[in-house]
This record gives sequence, C-alpha cells and structure tokens, in this order.
Amino acid sequence: MKIKVLGAGGGEVTGSAYLIETGKSRVLVDCGIFQGGRHAEALNLFDPSDVSHLDAVLITHAHLDHTGRLPLLSKMGMPAPVFCTQATLELTSLILRDSAHVQEQDTNRLNKKRQRAGLKPVKPMVSHEDTEDIIGRLIALPYDNEFQVAAGVKASFAEAGHMLGSSCIQLSIEEEGKIKKVVFSGDLGPRGAPILKDFEELHTADAVFMESTYGDRDHKPLDETVNEFISIVKAAAENKGKILIPTFAVGRAQLMISILASMFRLKHVAPFPIFLDSPMAIDASRIYLNHKELYDEELLNFIREKPLMEDLKTLKICPTAEDSIAINDVPGPMMVLAGAGMCNAGRILHHLKYNLWKPETHVIIVGYQGSGTLGRLLVDGAQKVKIFGEEIAVKATVHTLGGFSAHAGQKDLLGWFSYLAPVRPKLVIIHGENGPRKVLGTMIREKYGIDALYPEIKEVISL
Repeated sequence: MKIKVLGAGGGEVTGSAYLIETGKSRVLVDCGIFQGGRHAEALNLFDPSDVSHLDAVLITHAHLDHTGRLPLLSKMGMPAPVFCTQATLELTSLILRDSAHVQEQDTNRLNKKRQRAGLKPVKPMVSHEDTEDIIGRLIALPYDNEFQVAAGVKASFAEAGHMLGSSCIQLSIEEEGKIKKVVFSGDLGPRGAPILKDFEELHTADAVFMESTYGDRDHKPLDETVNEFISIVKAAAENKGKILIPTFAVGRAQLMISILASMFRLKHVAPFPIFLDSPMAIDASRIYLNHKELYDEELLNFIREKPLMEDLKTLKICPTAEDSIAINDVPGPMMVLAGAGMCNAGRILHHLKYNLWKPETHVIIVGYQGSGTLGRLLVDGAQKVKIFGEEIAVKATVHTLGGFSAHAGQKDLLGWFSYLAPVRPKLVIIHGENGPRKVLGTMIREKYGIDALYPEIKEVISL
C-alpha cells in the first residue's frame, strides 16, 4: 500500500488530497483546491495519472481547500462515487456551485482585459456542468458506520468538531491477508467551541495523517476572545464606526451570528445593524438550522430558552448585489459579515475598498489567512494594499482574534493524538506550514517518542 501526497504537504496548508493505492484499489481522500497567490494555479492541475481509474473519493468536510478540485475529476472523466456525511454533502454542493460561479465571473473579467489586449480568451478551471456532475455523485453516509469503499477498503466517519458535518476518516485496508488501519484527521476543531460537538476520540491506527495548521501555538481561550470582541464592538459603536468581518460563509459566519445573539441577549452591547452580505452564508445558515442533531448541548439549551432570531432583530440578509451596494449608505455603528474569509474574493473586497482608508473603521480577522492573500497582508500590518488594481491606504484598525478559529490549537491537537499514541502509529504530519508542523512533530516526539514524517507534495509514503 502506498499513499501519495497530492496536496497540503510540503508546507502548504491548502489543497488537501491523498491518493491511496493498493493492489486492488485506488481511493482519493479529499480533493481540495490550493489557495493563496499565483503559485496555487499551477498546483491545482492534477497529473492525469494520479486521478485516473479511481474507485472512490472520501471527503473529510466541505471547505473548499478539501473539496474544490472535485469538479476537475469530472472534467477529467473520473466516474467514481464521492462519500461524505449528510451535512458535508449539502454544504459541499453549496460551496462548489459558488466556486464555479466565482470562477466564471473572474474569467469573464479577465477575458475582457485579454480582449482589449488582443489576446485569446481563456476558460475557467471548471464549468458548471463539471460541478453538477460531481455533485450528482456525492453519497451521504452516517457517522460511526463502517461501509465498503472499494475492493479491500472500508471506511467510517468520526466527528472532527471543525465545521458542520466534518469528520476524521478511519480506513480499514486489507492487502495480502493483512489489515491496516489508517486515520486521516481532516481538520480538527477546538474543544469547547460553540455550536458543534467536540472531536471524537480514536484509539486504533497503524498510520495517522494529521493536520498541523496551528501546531506551533494555542489560541486565546474562547471567553477571553469573546470579551475582546465585545470591547472592540463597544469602541466602534461609541465612535459610530463600521466593523468589517471577512467571514468564511460556512462555519465562521454562523459562529459569529450565534455569538452576537448571545451578546445582545446578555445586554453586553445595544443591538445595532448587522448585515450578512453573503448569499452563500445565508444558504449555509439554513443548512445549519436543519442539522440540530449536530449541535453541542450548550447551543441546544440556548435555543430552548429562546429562538436565536428573537435576539437578532437587527440582522439583515443581503442576497443581491443591490443589497450589498446599499450598505455603503448606512452610517455606523454597524457590522458587515461578508466573504471571502481570506479577503481573496467576494463582497468583502468592496467593503474593504470603501472603508479601509477610514480611521474609524475596524476590521476583525477571525480565521486563518493563507500566505499571499489580502487577509494575510492585513494581519501582517501592511500600510497599503491593492484592491481591484487600486492602491488603498490601511488607516483602519485591524484586529486578529485567533480564539474564534475553527482549527484546534496545539494543546487540542496533542489531545486528539494522545488517544492514538499508545498504539504507536506511523505519524505523517500534513496540512500546515513548515514551522507549525515541525514544532508539533517535535512535541509529539518528546512526549510520546514517536518520530513524524513531513512529506512534500508528490511524495509517496509506503505502509
């Protein structure tokens, strides 16, 4: 058995994809898109030999860096089924359709420039037809239910606590009369995070492919982060400033809305206008509302006491471009939740363009910002940035609140691995920049005496 790293290796955090090859089967775990800078475009192209003759695809969760290349498989004629949880199926369908739409819009803009320059038009990476074809092959299966994936390969999904429907994948692979257990962590969530249940404990594995996004540090405790958030909101409200939150439409938007509801219910701050300026976040929120079986007990108790929407009477949804444009005329204090979460696309770019140069504006970064993205530039303290080709001075106050992260910090990553450490699996650390993944690997070696592998993209690991 060999496992080839096709993404989220070599210090890359995005592009998650791992090809498992046995004497009988070829199974792909995750099929994510690379994000962050021009180098990502070349990385997103699959070598046909890597994805030809696939028997199945397994998806840990719906985020684009784990699902975004799925339509490429359709484009390349790969007919295999794609297995995931029910919530992941619904959210993946939403995310892939939005991604296809964004690609089409970006390509249309690019082709107008190319036409003026006398160049031939280009096509988007994938079409709507490719997207609908792969969505039609998504198959939902319940958590903790082992199922046959391909010849000699069985799998089951375990709660990962990262986003609605997220899972760790446990594989049971039979080859030459022997069975090997392989675990892919997917993205792990922090213990005690709002909305979702905590990650499930796993105890058996011959090999573990483990994420390391925040392997070198812990986030602030959630209660401290919420208090900091309340302080920022109060200061902005007093100065009648606008608060811009670049928001991942699936997961982070719903988290922020639930926290705002709690703030208003507990009278930490007087209600003010909140604009959910993301069609995808609006649709994702409806999916979240339909999966209360995945909520943690704290949120269930909160909504039993009173429905969320009674605390969110000032929340306005903005499905159309006209709704979004109208926000520019609304005076502060007010808040805008808009995608994309890394400020690399979407409506947040327009709000940043019109407000970054104003000293009374507050920008709150609540999620990971990939290398090369506008969000990372803001986090790193850029004084000027370019948006739609125009240079914009950064006079706004930029806040980074890592405690809202949907990723487990170092302590929780080590906690997740602690249940597997007694069986001493082969450990492969992936999905992290080189610094964080090496720090995490060093801590695991010191704590458990297990040496980790740090594969590069295209590297093959034999089991």
